[in-house]
Amino acid sequence: MKKYILEFIGTMVLVLFGTGIAVLSSANLVATSLAFGLSIVAMAYVIGPVSGCHVNPAVSFAMYLKKKITLKEFLFYVLTQVLGALAGSLLLYLILGARIGKDALGTNGFLELSSTGISLLGALLVEVILTFVFIYTILGVTSDEKYASVSGIVIGLTLAFVHLLGIRLTGTSVNPARSLAPAILAGGKALEQVWVFIVAPMVGSLLAALTHKYLNKGD
Repeated sequence: MKKYILEFIGTMVLVLFGTGIAVLSSANLVATSLAFGLSIVAMAYVIGPVSGCHVNPAVSFAMYLKKKITLKEFLFYVLTQVLGALAGSLLLYLILGARIGKDALGTNGFLELSSTGISLLGALLVEVILTFVFIYTILGVTSDEKYASVSGIVIGLTLAFVHLLGIRLTGTSVNPARSLAPAILAGGKALEQVWVFIVAPMVGSLLAALTHKYLNKGD
């Protein structure tokens, strides 16, 4: 039970600080990327020893595919991550709601919801690629004990790295829970488009798990 409570807390922190700083900085590339990345670094060393600090259904999916967790554990991880993300978005709205409204909670999107007007296909490709890079890195640094002391830093920096490319394109998801929570509160177009930010990260996770299985030694 402890690991699920910690996943709830970790995902709440990620969403609150990541999307919160995105909103307050008007999606500044560096500030927003660092907010998401540093949230992961902090949580990795606090909750990682107990839950693994997935705080992302795409990460949990990869761990399930690698047989690191069972199907039951995977489902509970996803449930608590989604609830944690919702708590983070709700807290952000309670803190800033009067100023920002429900349509500015750090949602992801394409076409009119993207600052570059990226197409549906472009959004799918971007999210699959960014998630692949993120998950492949996680699998790489967590598969060898010698990287244990620095894995949280590497993973956090990688999340910041993929955000630098993705923010202006889709707002960067790579995390279905992080995308679903603000979309539920915002409704409208954000909720209509959120399926992309659920499907694409899971596909990217699947591709990363398969690639790591067949190309990396020791697995």
